[in-house]
Amino acid sequence: MPLLTATDDFVLGLPVTSVLAQRFRLPTIDSAEFPEMIRIQIEKALPFSADEVTTDFELIEQNENESVVSTVAIRNEQLAEIAAPLLKHGYIPRQVTVYAAQRASTYAPKGNAVLIYPEGKALVYAMTENGKLSLARAFENGNGEQLEMELPQLRLSAELQGINVSDPSVLLDESCYQLRDAIQGILASPAEIVGIELPPAPIKLDLLPESWRRRRAQLTKQAEWRKRLVWAGGAYAALLFLLLAYLGFMRFAIGRLEGRIVSDAPKTEFIRATEENWKALAPAIDSRYYPVEILQHLFESLPSTDVRITTYNQSARQISVEGEANSADLAYKFIESVKKNSGLQIFQFNMASPRILPNDHAQFRLEGRPQ
Repeated sequence: MPLLTATDDFVLGLPVTSVLAQRFRLPTIDSAEFPEMIRIQIEKALPFSADEVTTDFELIEQNENESVVSTVAIRNEQLAEIAAPLLKHGYIPRQVTVYAAQRASTYAPKGNAVLIYPEGKALVYAMTENGKLSLARAFENGNGEQLEMELPQLRLSAELQGINVSDPSVLLDESCYQLRDAIQGILASPAEIVGIELPPAPIKLDLLPESWRRRRAQLTKQAEWRKRLVWAGGAYAALLFLLLAYLGFMRFAIGRLEGRIVSDAPKTEFIRATEENWKALAPAIDSRYYPVEILQHLFESLPSTDVRITTYNQSARQISVEGEANSADLAYKFIESVKKNSGLQIFQFNMASPRILPNDHAQFRLEGRPQ
């Protein structure tokens, strides 16, 4: 139990003392009808209702006329009692099978074999055909004395059931080494000592109740959703951590910038004051602001002698030009020419719509401000 978790994929192997193993010879029919026919045969052999048991079968051999099958049954109440420690913790196996059938499929997948090994304090004698369980007996006296007495009877019972007992492979667990000579003398076959178990081979035999199967599917689905939620929570936590780290970095960067701003404030203020002074002095020291230069460029921009400048005013931050043109079109040509004049690019000029006089001349007013 301490080695398991609820999400582990494990198989529960039952002892032979908890199951009823039966070998049947049935006529060969459609494989789809096999389960029903086997159920009927098991109901005849069981002393209690079929609803109280879980059964399964494996095909040992088959020909055109008959099929030999190995069937196993267990009472649901007894299975629940055996698995109680697992079920108490919510651990449901992927498969419930018989331990003897696992060993048979692992050590003797072909031909006939006899397996003798301990299960707890009992000693198990199991006959197998092609890796399928045919006959199994458990002897509470694990020292082997009862087994030695019963071996001839077991051999006879196997023959009566139609099991070929001539020259079987005898597999003896290493813990039962002291029985080797006696078993070889009775069975007339050499006994092979098997040591530490191999990983069990997969077998078809499954006694997992349907209610357990549904519950396992639910638990597996819950575990998957729990895993997804854990991943989602981890991703959310990582995203939140990154966001907090980003905010912390931004606060640190802003703090550094604010510190540099405070540090550079005297220099910045000096530059700003110097710039303002230069802007204030520009009309006096920059030739581009001289009235003579500006007037020169204005007169260069006159499209013809039909456009006349009548008034010119200039202050430190603004110039205004009033004039009269023989037509509104000439007034617009003048403003366009002023805007294109390279000597006047330091100003931004605007002109309202010209006022048309009674003689169809156009009066205009042009205003310019430094860029």
